[in-house]
Amino acid sequence: MRHYRIVPFPAGTLTLLEEDGYIVGIRTTGEPPPAAQDRQTPVLARAAAQLDAYFEGSLKTFDLPLRLSGTPFQMAVWNALKTIPYGETRSYGDIARVIGHPKAYRAVGMANHRNPVAIVIPCHRVIGSDGTLTGYGGGLPLKAWLLSQERIHAQEEGGCICLRN
Repeated sequence: MRHYRIVPFPAGTLTLLEEDGYIVGIRTTGEPPPAAQDRQTPVLARAAAQLDAYFEGSLKTFDLPLRLSGTPFQMAVWNALKTIPYGETRSYGDIARVIGHPKAYRAVGMANHRNPVAIVIPCHRVIGSDGTLTGYGGGLPLKAWLLSQERIHAQEEGGCICLRN
């Protein structure tokens, strides 16, 4: 059985989707998914609490049970995204090199676009090789906002946001 919760966040609403005790989706649309029940479960409550802490700047790494469904290539990309530190960015080419497919930067972009758990797997931290913001399923304004929030919180802690190409 799939359950969902629509939760507010500072830039809009998110739809959290849980199945059998695992987070299987986080959508930036804030719309109910088909064939799911609106119900608060312990996993959805935990996800909402961690997202709140992330938006407040007190959480840098998520610890949620995830069940991802994708191709082996997509899974490799999503695992690489999880290694990008809070407040830092990488280019699509950087991720392609990390997963051993240095010329597959466009395919990395497509895998990024198919990331089922936006924010938790930080696809917003991937930028163009020239440092520009490119593509984001939630829209470029949301991507810019997320990176800006990380920059603000990293600076508050005496860190920096590092752009690496």
